[in-house]
Amino acid sequence: MTIETGPIAQLQQQAIETPEQFWGQAASAIDWDSQWTALLDDQAAPLYRWFAGASLNTCYNAVDRHVENGRAEQVAIYYDSPVTGSAYAITYQELQHKVATLAGALQAQGVVAGDRVVIYMPMVPETVFAMLACARIGAVHSVVFGGFAAAELATRIDDAKPKLVLSASCGIEPGRVVPYKPLLDSALELAEHPVQGCLVLQRPECEAALQAGRDWDWYQVQQGVAPAPCVSVAATDPLYILYTSGTTGIPKGVVRDNGGHAVALAWSMKAIYDIDPGDVFWAASDVGWVVGHSYIVYGPLLVGASTVLYEGKPVGTPDPGAFWRVIEQYKVKSFFTAPTAIRAIKREDPNTEFLARYDLSSLTALFLAGERCDPDTLNWSADTLKVPVIDHWWQTETGWAICANLMGVAPLPVKAGSPALAVPGYQVSVLDEAGEPVAAGESGAIAIKLPLPPGTLPTLWQNDERFVQAYLSRYPGYYLTGDAGYQDEEGYLYIMSRIDDIINVAGHRLSTGRFEEVLATHPAVAEVAVIGVADKLKGQVPLGLVVLKSGVSLTEEALYQELIALVRQEIGPVAAFKLVSVVSKLPKTRSGKILRGTMRKMADRQEYAVPATIEDPDTLDLVQSALNRLGYGHAGATG
Repeated sequence: MTIETGPIAQLQQQAIETPEQFWGQAASAIDWDSQWTALLDDQAAPLYRWFAGASLNTCYNAVDRHVENGRAEQVAIYYDSPVTGSAYAITYQELQHKVATLAGALQAQGVVAGDRVVIYMPMVPETVFAMLACARIGAVHSVVFGGFAAAELATRIDDAKPKLVLSASCGIEPGRVVPYKPLLDSALELAEHPVQGCLVLQRPECEAALQAGRDWDWYQVQQGVAPAPCVSVAATDPLYILYTSGTTGIPKGVVRDNGGHAVALAWSMKAIYDIDPGDVFWAASDVGWVVGHSYIVYGPLLVGASTVLYEGKPVGTPDPGAFWRVIEQYKVKSFFTAPTAIRAIKREDPNTEFLARYDLSSLTALFLAGERCDPDTLNWSADTLKVPVIDHWWQTETGWAICANLMGVAPLPVKAGSPALAVPGYQVSVLDEAGEPVAAGESGAIAIKLPLPPGTLPTLWQNDERFVQAYLSRYPGYYLTGDAGYQDEEGYLYIMSRIDDIINVAGHRLSTGRFEEVLATHPAVAEVAVIGVADKLKGQVPLGLVVLKSGVSLTEEALYQELIALVRQEIGPVAAFKLVSVVSKLPKTRSGKILRGTMRKMADRQEYAVPATIEDPDTLDLVQSALNRLGYGHAGATG
């Protein structure tokens, strides 16, 4: 049996040809209050709606039904916080009580179905309670990463127009406490939308002053409140809004509906991650990002698994064995993190001395996503952990994997550098500039034929026009992913870069991802970023910034010559690769994405805005010093 005729291909064909049968069967895993009148409503195409006419409650499906069906005493959440030294388990019955009580408090403050609630909190169980409490009463939550700049929080408040903001006094980072309340106060002053009030979780590391008449203590406001029952909502009603960066500087509010979201995530937990009820799943992300929404909170709980909520880092809390300790302690079956986390561990523990201290026999697979996974990182992980390492590709907008190796269906051979095949429900194409499919092996823009499957964004928050313009206009009938790459003869997809990370060197279109792939194979290199910079003769040339592994003794000049020779050998002299420098850290977002666009503007002496999502602004100074050494500079930050 070949890939073309195997079970994955059969599922793909069924999802394309008979979506009613495919997704109708998947929907049987969800408890519905009323059935749909149209499984796929295409009357407003290209604005499609799944499970039109149906009603349900996402919180009921994620919490209450497990209590009713014999899982009341099973652990729902393992909370582990090395930055505060606390760890405890929460059963499904305890989760139900805490969520229902908080939901009752929200109702007592006037929150009703359809109202928005902004959640600006750290990685603590109360954040999960807040998300589920909103879902319980039909309110729409919008989680903003705790510690986000006040101006960025204000733009989200003005767009979502929440009735309440739920926050905490502080977040805890390795070696420092980040007060949230001053940032929240500033955001509320900047925002034009008047918020009715704020619930504030007081953390002992830094208690906040509450403003009389506007702010309430998180637990005091819940005293004497009747627990709220689940409110039935339409499957097409929004569950949450999650903001992602927009090219205009105004964030895009990605909408997730209730029905399609529940069906898709429940299906994905078994099909992709091979997680059954009672298994332990860990996504080492943050609830401020889509991974946290889908696979810390909703996905595992929808199927009755146990999820790990981790407030810490892959290194430094306290050491590069932190992840392995958690896997051993909670007997994690499937583990999901970003390649950048693995590279950080590899850099600090290149000889796996910390890993050797732990028993990882419970682990059956490592899943990587959030950025392109270079083959070197994937191969090192597989060799080190002795389990399948699965690169899979998806976006904030899609909410779950576009391409993945279906470990719960029929695992395929792993090809380093590829997230495997399109997941059933996604029809992925690689298109040229005219919108025509390219041949196998040829690069192009990656697009997905409409309709997108359940669980993906139906639109942007109160902005259908921007949704169509941003995603659906370039190739009519397709959703534009913004990524570039190619497919091989077997249909394996290779994501090489963002569309704007294709550089044109003297007429040759080259992917920066290919350069990074080659440079990462050098034994001294822990991380690498390549950008295209302006060149008077060739139009653009590649510039590489590399982070070295601990203990490297090679001189910089010798390293540079070896890296240049490596690129010449693997890509060819057409690459014109001569610019490379060492930096101690690369600038990244808090989710681990390298800020290539910002670095490109710096190198080309263009003005740039310091991204609100940047983890460490000082890394931009490191990049600037490296660019200066190479003869490049920037016009300066605009804020």
